Amino acid sequence: MGGSDAELRAIAELCGKLRIFAVVGGAHRLSNGHSRHNSLYVLSERGALITRYDKRFLSNSELGGWYTPGTQPIIFEVDSYRFGCAICIESQFEEVFREYERLGVDGVLFSSYGIAPYFQIALRAHAGLNCIWIIAATPVQKAHKGPAGVIGPDGDWAARCAALPEPDFAMAMLDRNDAAYDIPLQKARPWRAKARQGDIYREKMVDDPRSRDRNEY
Repeated sequence: MGGSDAELRAIAELCGKLRIFAVVGGAHRLSNGHSRHNSLYVLSERGALITRYDKRFLSNSELGGWYTPGTQPIIFEVDSYRFGCAICIESQFEEVFREYERLGVDGVLFSSYGIAPYFQIALRAHAGLNCIWIIAATPVQKAHKGPAGVIGPDGDWAARCAALPEPDFAMAMLDRNDAAYDIPLQKARPWRAKARQGDIYREKMVDDPRSRDRNEY
């Protein structure tokens, strides 16, 4: 695996015992002296490694010999729901979340060492603009800067942990048919997909010479 192999294997075994999925952060070792990846390991309810996400947008410090950037998004499926992953400063890159929306994910699992207020604003915006869930995790010792939680596809927090340095869980039901998310999931998301393609606007264009006169008031 990478990182602390023994710890990751122990977590994988526990996933198999409890029949749960888990996404676990770690540093993935590379060969030939290359810097490690900053990664998220996705473990199945059978204790198997499904896939690994390697952070693609690194900070200036990370790029200075700490880590090697990843190259692609990852998608995995749990009970017909599709998920992607993102890490820390990637909250500031809207293209990460736009790409996942185009790839048809239902949610993005986001991990960060602290979720600063402007990270929270960005994550809520990404969730609302792309009509996806964002599940944000952070260590308890950084909860005072912004605790873990689940953001709904409407951009609002569906659940949050307490902003205290104590272990806690944020739990929310992901339901595409939830009436509370009818507008973002059943109306806004499909409409925005059509709007981005542009055909619905080209069909409404009028061939009027006046529309080409930019000096007309």
